[in-house]
Amino acid sequence: MSVQYNPTWRYSGNQLKRWRMKANVTREELGAASNYAPDTIKAMEQGVRMPTPRVLDAADELCRADGILSAAKDYVKAEKFPARAQDFMEYEREAVSLWWYEVALIPGLLQTEHYARSLIGNHCPPLDEETVEQRVAARLERQEILTRTSPVALSFVVYEAALRVPQVDKEQLARLLDVGRRSNISVQVLPFDRVISAALLGPMVLLETRDRERLAFTEGPSASVLSSEAEVVSSHTERLSMIRMEALGTEGSALFIKGMAEEL
Repeated sequence: MSVQYNPTWRYSGNQLKRWRMKANVTREELGAASNYAPDTIKAMEQGVRMPTPRVLDAADELCRADGILSAAKDYVKAEKFPARAQDFMEYEREAVSLWWYEVALIPGLLQTEHYARSLIGNHCPPLDEETVEQRVAARLERQEILTRTSPVALSFVVYEAALRVPQVDKEQLARLLDVGRRSNISVQVLPFDRVISAALLGPMVLLETRDRERLAFTEGPSASVLSSEAEVVSSHTERLSMIRMEALGTEGSALFIKGMAEEL
């Protein structure tokens, strides 16, 4: 799987490296001046991590760049979403209907702030605090789709395993129940004892845009696939239909979630 780079991060990181090498400044020296590990400096130079204002200012001073490196602070910003998911987010904003299945996580549109921060804050490799806060805010901002004036038809199926992890507290379970009461939203649980092999193949999202274009999205830890190919969409639709048939109905799912909340 290929690594995806933010072009602005990559360019700024490249300039950071060029100036550092021209001035005969080592990564260890720059790291000591900016309070970052040498490996973190390397990741910034490669565009894997965002060059932070602190490191740009430290490099500008050490390399005597006369403000050229520091000026990059006005252009290098933390992206709201990981590069692998940005295209999907654009389509999500235009969706008129969306079907989502999750194996190990609560769907992003249903997450509480606490749950979202626990996931994003434990990212590997670690994210800087500014990026964490921006991504948490962006995830919560996406949830506007739940309450739009022109309702979006939303269907969620969550495998029981996603509900059994320590990060899922009473607040998160209450959030699922609250969202599930809305007329345009259904929340279903797939219990352990009703799981089928198709449900263990991973998460997926199907959506339809205002232009009636249908897309399938699968997200992984390092790469994701967004496709409008009829064969791919059809395959995902069939798999999701099988999963929904085995999942509890909305009322049964609400009772299941309530029972879990009472156990906490």
